[in-house]
Amino acid sequence: MEVREAIQKYKRYTYEDYCTWGDDERRELIDGVPYAMAAPSWRHQEISGQLNRLIGNYLVGKPCKVLAAPFDVRLIEDAYGDTVVQPDISVICDKSKLDDKGYVGAPDMVIEILSPSTAMLDKLLKFKKYLQSGVREYWIVDPDSNTVAVHILKNGEYVTYAYGSDETIPVYVLEGCVIDLKEVFTY
Repeated sequence: MEVREAIQKYKRYTYEDYCTWGDDERRELIDGVPYAMAAPSWRHQEISGQLNRLIGNYLVGKPCKVLAAPFDVRLIEDAYGDTVVQPDISVICDKSKLDDKGYVGAPDMVIEILSPSTAMLDKLLKFKKYLQSGVREYWIVDPDSNTVAVHILKNGEYVTYAYGSDETIPVYVLEGCVIDLKEVFTY
């Protein structure tokens, strides 16, 4: 098969297509390609719950909000775009970008918790999409090693910091917020 034929057979989906898919299976759409999402493990959910609680408690009475998956984030401010992700945790400070279907644009902060089926997607493809869309802070949490890679957007690039389970992490986009990883990695 020639390259041209292969390209013609490849279907790129849009947000409009995404909205027609049933809710029986969680999916993300990245650059027009759908990715199925497996149900998270109990450990994944425990870590997500702890991070959501800690950040949420800090944000009480403040203008930013923390939202947990499933929650659609359309990274490009085009309702008919071709990228819709469901970060494990999103911190948003611009409520004008919220609509009935999710968030349109780059959240201020995104946290992804690695699982065997999504690790490469989170580390490579989503990393690139979050960088390109302007996510100011991107955490990649590894439950197997109890570590967190924190990527801070500076001058159009991510600067990366690594943290272990006995450390605290200052949240760059939330001045004064510090996360103690002993409270996150409880098992």
